[in-house]
Amino acid sequence: MTADAEHETRVRTRRTKSVSRAEDLQKEEARVRESQPDRPCHKPRDSLFSWSSGFDNFTGLVNWGFLLLTMGGIRLLLENFIKYGIRVDPEQWLIVLTGRHEGGADHPSLILLTYSVVPVVLCLLIEKGLSVEIISYAPGMIAHIINLLVLVMIPMVVIHVKPSGFSLIGATTVCMIYSILFLKLWSYIQVNLWCRNRRSSMSKSHLRRQSLSFHNKNESNSVPNGFVDHEEKNAEATLIHYPDNLNLKDIFYYILAPTLCYELNFPRTNRIRKRFLVKRILEVVVGFQVVMCLFQQWIIPSVKNSLIPFSNMDVAKATERLLKLAIPNHLVWLIFFYLMFHSFLNLVGELLHFADRNFYCDWWNANNIDTFWRSWNMPVHRWAVRHLYKPLVELGYGRMAASVAVFFVSAFFHEYLVSVPLRTYKTWAFMGMMGQIPLSMISKFMEKRYGPRWGNLVVWASLILGQPLCIMMYYHDYVITHIGEDLIDRYGHV
Repeated sequence: MTADAEHETRVRTRRTKSVSRAEDLQKEEARVRESQPDRPCHKPRDSLFSWSSGFDNFTGLVNWGFLLLTMGGIRLLLENFIKYGIRVDPEQWLIVLTGRHEGGADHPSLILLTYSVVPVVLCLLIEKGLSVEIISYAPGMIAHIINLLVLVMIPMVVIHVKPSGFSLIGATTVCMIYSILFLKLWSYIQVNLWCRNRRSSMSKSHLRRQSLSFHNKNESNSVPNGFVDHEEKNAEATLIHYPDNLNLKDIFYYILAPTLCYELNFPRTNRIRKRFLVKRILEVVVGFQVVMCLFQQWIIPSVKNSLIPFSNMDVAKATERLLKLAIPNHLVWLIFFYLMFHSFLNLVGELLHFADRNFYCDWWNANNIDTFWRSWNMPVHRWAVRHLYKPLVELGYGRMAASVAVFFVSAFFHEYLVSVPLRTYKTWAFMGMMGQIPLSMISKFMEKRYGPRWGNLVVWASLILGQPLCIMMYYHDYVITHIGEDLIDRYGHV
């Protein structure tokens, strides 16, 4: 042992003894104080609200906050009833959903939804041609690109050319279905491309190994674990291999499955749990009614009353309307999240025996914006990582460039789902999604500088305030563009 090592050992031992000695002295001092006749009751302690106290049990304050929040919500609800009366009217739901007063008699939404089968079948036919080499790679990819572009453009063109035939709900449904089909077919094309490349590489590798005699190959396979090889062959035989997956049954199962990422062999459940299925059906039915009631009773009046302050750029009144709209909007958003990602997707997964039910993670605990977007919508996140982020990184692009590309595609479809049904192209949703990139930097700074709790507060603040602000802006632009400023005088009372 060197002299430096011995010295370091002595120093470390001496420090350990000094710490132990200090603890002994503190204990001895405490015993001496307790034995005093004045019965001392004080000792060195920090206040509970001090960070150095180590106290972290604030359950009572959390309960107080929830109670206060509930009381405030009830007060706003009573104020709404007193001011507007009971606005819930199921007949109006049917009018809005069917578009009886907005749409025409030819129901173009139903026609477009029926037509959505065509690009799916075209995609399958192109893949069949590529698999048997009737179509070469370049023409096949060009045909796929044209098919996908037409798929996205059809709702934009038809809704713009024939606006009077579409109800708002019908146009929104069409755009949603076509967006999902675009992402699903992208995944279908890319996965089959991976399978073709693998088959091509394996065939080339097989040709290179023709020098190995068939006799020696049989000898190498006749090993004592032949039974295990037989088991593996049986397991392998149960799997679907390319190009056996290229059929109508396979692609339509994938189209209906609650996922955006294609696989040749999805994990399956053995049976349908009837009690679980009934619970999900009841949640969807009851939850949908609750959402419609909240829209009629609370959100629509709040949005209409925001028109004049927002049009006049009255910052104080517009902010008050924003905060007033934030509570019902956020409540509807939370209910919608539960209905879509838990109730409805589990319902579809149960009916189709689809075993992967990881539709969301604990996004409510996200300490920054990046974690939130990776957690709250797992089907979209999984698609973005598998089919956009990783391929771009493998092509040599940086991680930052790949992340920007993911946000750009997401921003496009957010804008697509809002602007096309409203026929109001103002790019607020697009800019809002692209604004998540600097907001992500702010949330990470808050998390690193002030702790995870502050990063989580930034995430919640962006969710609570960002959505109603976007709603107010689009409603104002929709009124100005399609109805005229006379509606501002009619509904813009304070």
